[in-house]
Amino acid sequence: MVYIAPSLLAADFSRLSEEIVKIRRADMLHVDVMDGHFVPNLSIGPAVIESIRKKTKLLFDVHLMMEEPLPYISVFRQAGADIITFHVECKDPPQAVIAAIKASGAKAGVAISPKTPVSEIGQWGEDLDQITVMTVEPGFGGQSMMVDMLPKVYKLRARFPQALVEVDGGVNLDTAPLCKAAGANILVAGTSVFRAEDPYLEMRCLAI
Repeated sequence: MVYIAPSLLAADFSRLSEEIVKIRRADMLHVDVMDGHFVPNLSIGPAVIESIRKKTKLLFDVHLMMEEPLPYISVFRQAGADIITFHVECKDPPQAVIAAIKASGAKAGVAISPKTPVSEIGQWGEDLDQITVMTVEPGFGGQSMMVDMLPKVYKLRARFPQALVEVDGGVNLDTAPLCKAAGANILVAGTSVFRAEDPYLEMRCLAI
């Protein structure tokens, strides 16, 4: 089964409540948090997550693009995160971040940027619930997919069978079949879903 996670980054932030209603039949909501240091951009924080948490029962897949995520794990969990993903390239020790996520009651995920090889995920990868393969450079929405990143999906599925593997970046009706063929479990789709005439139909077509 393939799960669809619309990316909030592509939503109209002036009408978030209505945008969330549009994707209410999604499997989960992907929420990008950017600190302006790990990536050259800023996005939303825990206050926004807490406010939209009241509007939906969807799982919140919170993606921390942060240099130092460790001090903020409990903050984002309390705000409503169900899955918390940090980057292997961050400054904090991966084992410590995973332990903090698990202690908070959330599921633990790690993301790897395009230039990062799968080998950077050590034995601690066996404690992960989810692994995100970035198929664009992190920090900005609307980029085209780097399809040469997809072999990472196959390798990660084989190496860490306990974890769901998510593809994030450039997912649309043209690239979704490539992701599924590589073995992806979760597809993060921003522009293609939120800008679609019929978001529900778009999500169904992405999942098939």
